[in-house]
Amino acid sequence: MNAKNTMNTQHMRHIKRAALAAGVGAVLVAGVLVFVPDGDKGPPEPGPEARARAAVGAGSPASLPDVAALIRDREAWLRKNPEDAESWAVLGAAYVERGGLRADTAYYPKAEQALRRSLKVTPGERRNPAATAGLASLANARHDYTAARKWGEAVRKADPARWATYPVLIEAYSGLGDYPAAGKALDKLRALRPDNPRVLSVSSAVYRDRGWREDAAAKADEAFTEAGTPAEQAGALHALAGLAWDRGEPKEALRYYDAALKIARDHHQSLAGRARALAALNRADEAGQDYQAAIAERPLPEYALELGELYESQGLDGDARSQYALLRDRTARARVDGVNEELLLARFESDHGNPKAAVDRLEAEWRRGHRSMQMSDALGWALFKAGEPAKALPYAKRATGQGMRSALFAYHRGEIERALEMDSPARRHLEEALRTNPRFSPLLAPKARAALDALGELPDGGPKDMHGNGEYTPLSPAPSTPAASASSSPSSAPSSAPSSAPSSAPSSSAAPSAPATRSAVASASGTPSKPVSTPTPPVSTQSAARN
Repeated sequence: MNAKNTMNTQHMRHIKRAALAAGVGAVLVAGVLVFVPDGDKGPPEPGPEARARAAVGAGSPASLPDVAALIRDREAWLRKNPEDAESWAVLGAAYVERGGLRADTAYYPKAEQALRRSLKVTPGERRNPAATAGLASLANARHDYTAARKWGEAVRKADPARWATYPVLIEAYSGLGDYPAAGKALDKLRALRPDNPRVLSVSSAVYRDRGWREDAAAKADEAFTEAGTPAEQAGALHALAGLAWDRGEPKEALRYYDAALKIARDHHQSLAGRARALAALNRADEAGQDYQAAIAERPLPEYALELGELYESQGLDGDARSQYALLRDRTARARVDGVNEELLLARFESDHGNPKAAVDRLEAEWRRGHRSMQMSDALGWALFKAGEPAKALPYAKRATGQGMRSALFAYHRGEIERALEMDSPARRHLEEALRTNPRFSPLLAPKARAALDALGELPDGGPKDMHGNGEYTPLSPAPSTPAASASSSPSSAPSSAPSSAPSSAPSSSAAPSAPATRSAVASASGTPSKPVSTPTPPVSTQSAARN
């Protein structure tokens, strides 16, 4: 009991510290001109342009007003100095950032024009790494991970010590499903800048993908402690909230989302996350209001999908259709601006539209080399919904076998196995989904419970075959026609190992050690999660030793 009280006290201190940071920071900035003596020779507070330029250059979160000020500043400068390649690169990177902050993909063509203008003035990734790295970031924002890898690797080859390149590469590798390469890039990044808030946030995200929850929470907690701006603090709290959500702790997630919104009121990711948590707590009306507010500020199609499914779970089919129409509209606009929303559209089509169209979309993406866990899960589910569960199963196994603890992945695999009359595995994965996060979706979690009830209890006497016959279902190189694309992406092609084992395990066998102190997330719940023992550790031995 005393230990639990201590952990709850630590959690409350963490949240209070987060809330206090916003107020104290505002007081210090507002009061600096009043309280600093004229004779003080300390460095002046950076202006909004300088803050945004530093954040954009490092790939760190920046506030929308600061980014807007930087854009105005560089646009005015370039009207008089059109041959300044560095300023064109800064402007292009700022356009990418503003497009993401405002969920306005119209900034991406402008960013590409500015970055290519910079390279025209000063060509070459060696002479102009900022513009080349900017094109990599832009490609990531457009979900074109193949192009992002190409540009990012060009910069890394020209300047391996340029640390800001590695977060871009890690995002690209993860989008392609090349998790070993992402782990190696993280090793290099941490060797270059181990205590940088951006590096800590990237480490947390990689650990989360690999299923190492305690380590992910520890790094996010460190990122909050080391954060130098409200935007960085809000991003770290958002990561902590996401980890709580993954563990099926919506109350805990809600606390972190609220703390992030106190620091950065326009942090739309946390507003949508708050809506997700409220829905899980059966506060549907409040969840709908938060979703609507998030969409009004940042009309991201994924928010429309989540709100539509919330309405559908309540029987509000007309309202759901309105949100699905918004999703189609926003993805169509994004396509014009060069953004690839095929994964999101396929997820929508699988559950609410045309599953065969979803299969076609995802097979095309697979052939392009986009083979992440999310893509594997979506393709398996689309094939299942299109009436091909046998073809779906290898993809579901690939999605669930690479480390991430996802209730959605487990649910999808369980339903596919149930359709194939694999009752014992189906029961196991449906139970896993509900154990991982019993309220992972207002629409699908009730279906998972119903499916589990339909399977009933295990028969008396235990399983008939304790050992199996050693057979497995290999993942076809191409989704429907084997041998079509096996060689198109060697780094992410399935291996000959059983499909229950990850096909993209890093070369080393070490895993990040558990943190020496309890993370804020673990302290808050009183039931800290444990790192999952999987054959796919997120990083190499060198990184694990430094953890």
